[in-house]
Amino acid sequence: MRIIAELPHPDFKITIMNMNQKFIVKIEQGTLEQSFKIPEMDLTDSVNSVFELLDEEFLKKVGIRFTDMRNDFKDAYYRYNY
Repeated sequence: MRIIAELPHPDFKITIMNMNQKFIVKIEQGTLEQSFKIPEMDLTDSVNSVFELLDEEFLKKVGIRFTDMRNDFKDAYYRYNY
């Protein structure tokens, strides 16, 4: 797996990697992580197309998903400990 780019963002760590003719977009926030695999053949302009996919609307939904993930884990953790 080869790191292609790291994109600056105030809320997330965004890393774009390349492996086996796929771009892998890894988005991290604290201990949580989301990843998306995109076949190279589905993109018209290689890694530049990946940058275009990561628009403001998409990243806003990623943030909402992180909140949901955190709440789901917290709920499961409390059920486990009580």
